[in-house]
Amino acid sequence: MKSARVIAVCVLGLLPLQSAACAKDPDPASTATGPVRIGFITKFPGDFYGTMVDAVRKYDAEHDDVEVVFGQGKSGTDDESAIGFIEDMIRQKVNAIAITPTSPNVQTSLDKAVAAGIKVVLVDNDLPGWTGKSTVVAIDNLAGGKLAGAWLAERFPAGSTVGLLQGRLGNPSLDDRVNGMKAGLGDKLKVVSEVATDCDRTKGFNAAQDILATHPDVVAIYSACGPPALGALEAIKAAERQQQVALVGFDASTAEIAAIAAGDLAGSVAQFPARMGTMGAEAAVAAARGQSVAPSIDTGTELVTKSNVDAFQ
Repeated sequence: MKSARVIAVCVLGLLPLQSAACAKDPDPASTATGPVRIGFITKFPGDFYGTMVDAVRKYDAEHDDVEVVFGQGKSGTDDESAIGFIEDMIRQKVNAIAITPTSPNVQTSLDKAVAAGIKVVLVDNDLPGWTGKSTVVAIDNLAGGKLAGAWLAERFPAGSTVGLLQGRLGNPSLDDRVNGMKAGLGDKLKVVSEVATDCDRTKGFNAAQDILATHPDVVAIYSACGPPALGALEAIKAAERQQQVALVGFDASTAEIAAIAAGDLAGSVAQFPARMGTMGAEAAVAAARGQSVAPSIDTGTELVTKSNVDAFQ
């Protein structure tokens, strides 16, 4: 049983960054065999990151020699909150930070962390070219996109058209999901529309509506992240096109899994957020203790469809 102690859970809007709990100045933990204090920062509330955080809370509870400080922003583009959490965790003198980075805009603050002797583990997506990271804990997004593209290519006649809901433009992981899907399609199917959604459900709904109206012959829509897929599902239902348009998402969130089981969503690429969170925390602790950590850690992926959805429920 974990000994009694205070864990600062700094969730935007729930606990001010400058509160006494978040602003305390603990003694630096040992980087060899003593207790380790890590920060764990995720982008926004929701099924995917909620599952990830729950897994890290479980890991935290099971390890007496580890303390986790949490931070969570408001959206996938909320650089400001991510930077605030990083700066606050530097003040708290954590030994390592595991973060799902919103964009390269957070690199300056992460550089400060590294300069302060704090190890940085990137979770879910990379910051290509940034050399301060100890490792990247994530799925192979390109491979995941290829799974989705190949699955669609097998099911529709050559020359069929597909709509594509991008994530946040310029995000390497989300771009890999798009490029992988196109590679999986090969020359068999044609992408006729690509719309950025910032991984937002409402933007996914609006984008899908536009695709369905502008390209009435599309046989499928692919979403590079989960929330826009759910928005697209609403648009497809509103247009009464469920029988004509196959929708494939990426994340396999709880809501997506339920939609697949109900026959509303054709499929979604699973990322295993619980595994990602636990492995991210483990990597952060190992790096803080000076142990060798691989430069990248693949958490695995799988395409969830009606045929195997029972295993994911």
